[in-house]
Order: sequence, then C-alpha cells, then structure tokens
Amino acid sequence: MADDATRSPLVPRARALTLRVLARDRMRADHCAGVAARALALAPTVPAADRDTLVAAAWLHDIGYAAELRETGFHPLDGARYLQAHGWPERVCDLVAHHSGARFVAAVTGLGDELSQFGFVEDAVSDALTVADQTTGPHGEALSLDQRLREKIDRHGPDSPTVRAHPQRDPYLRAAADRVEQRLPPDPRARLMPKPGRRTVNGPSTPHARTG
Repeated sequence: MADDATRSPLVPRARALTLRVLARDRMRADHCAGVAARALALAPTVPAADRDTLVAAAWLHDIGYAAELRETGFHPLDGARYLQAHGWPERVCDLVAHHSGARFVAAVTGLGDELSQFGFVEDAVSDALTVADQTTGPHGEALSLDQRLREKIDRHGPDSPTVRAHPQRDPYLRAAADRVEQRLPPDPRARLMPKPGRRTVNGPSTPHARTG
C-alpha cells in the first residue's frame, strides 16, 4: 500500500530536514509538503520497495533553495550535494539532483558537468517525482501540468534559465506525465491531474501545513 511509505524512517527524516532548513521559507516548505503528498498518491505507480525513496525525495527535492545549502545557486545540485555529504542514500541524492528535468536547466547554466556527477535513471520513480512536482503549485496547491508550466514561466520571467530550457524540457515533462498516467491503477482517487485550485492534503507524516 502507498501508506507503507510513511512508516519508513527515511520519510520522517526527510520531512524533518526539509522543515528545518526551509523554516524561514514557508512557501517553499508548503510546496515540498504538497509534492510529498502528491508523491504518496502516485506511489502505486512505483515498485513497493521504492515508495519510501520516492516520498523522501519529494520532501527533499527543493532543500537546495535554503541559504545555508547554497553553493552554485542551482538548487537541484546544491540540495543533492548536501545530501550526499551527509550520508543520504545515493538514489535519493540522484533523484533530488535530477528532479523535473533539471539536466535541461543545467545545460543552459553551464552546470551540466557538475550535475552529471549524479546518476539519472528514467524510470517509474523519477517519473513519479517529476509529475508530483509538476502538478503542485508554489503553495502546495494542486495544479494541472499546463497550469504549473504557465505559472513557472510567469513567475521566473522570459530570461530565466528555467524558461530558456523550456523548449528542451517540456517534451520530457509531458512524456513523464503520460508514463505515470499509464501506470496508475484504475482508482479515481489516484487521478494524475488534480482539479485545478484544489488544495492538496497537508502531506504524509503530519507535515507542516499552510494556514490562511
């Protein structure tokens, strides 16, 4: 069952670290909680043995935004390096490094070689993490993939690395979403695209909830 992921010690460790390093960035923490909740909903699309890894990586995927972790300014790489230095499982580090097609953004920022030090595997776990991130808005709210992509373009601006990488990254994101949808069980509660504007649940393991 997907709830098994919340009983792994890896998940509460990931949640605790995320809430600690992002304590001064409430919006980012809320986003991570929403992505973790979405990953838990998508957990049936990955092997049971990988579900705790998926949910832990979902909690951790944006910790590289924390000021204390900043090295390169590229949050997937900074977060993965921190996790690697502190003994987190290699698979978790790799997922954080490459979440949501980070390699395409790294290519336009000149950080491709550095990011390539972390392995990327296109599989059910990396797909589910990408889709969880790309269907969760900045405050943890549920968005469709198209809404999320438009939101990121509007928020980051046309000259940002995120937007400059969009032509190369967009096909990967949509293909990942298609693959996840094909893997979903016939359960209406596990819809790939949540209803626009509907807030996600607060996240597994009683996460930090957004109020107001």
